[in-house]
Amino acid sequence: MKLHQLPKSHKKTQRIGRGGKRGTTAGRGTKGQRSRAGRRMRPAERDLILRIPKQRGFRNKIKSDKVKTFNLEVIAEKLKSYVKSGAPLEVDITLLKTAGLLGKTYKGEVKILSTGEITIPIAVKGLKMSEGAKAKIEKAGGHLVN
Repeated sequence: MKLHQLPKSHKKTQRIGRGGKRGTTAGRGTKGQRSRAGRRMRPAERDLILRIPKQRGFRNKIKSDKVKTFNLEVIAEKLKSYVKSGAPLEVDITLLKTAGLLGKTYKGEVKILSTGEITIPIAVKGLKMSEGAKAKIEKAGGHLVN
């Protein structure tokens, strides 16, 4: 009797990558923590991994305390329709949001810069501004409200 004439039961089947019809690695890739049994990652580590930038389009940008800047000409143009005759228009973050200059969920600071001219009187409340912008606003009949 020769080796090839033995009954088939003598051969041991090779068991690689347990489970289903997924071939050698059972859809788990090769090597590493994720390929092994009991591979569940703890939630804190998962959250850290999600924040790491991927190859393209980093989607979890952590917003820093940046200051959004606006020029006087932009504010004057956008807020023309809100001006009523007489008293100066009170400009704050909520008005900038309703006018569409800021996103509705913006929580940072806003600074007004002096580029351009302003003719409408505005009262600026709770916003930073440059010295030049302050002078132009006061010249137009506005003021700074603390």
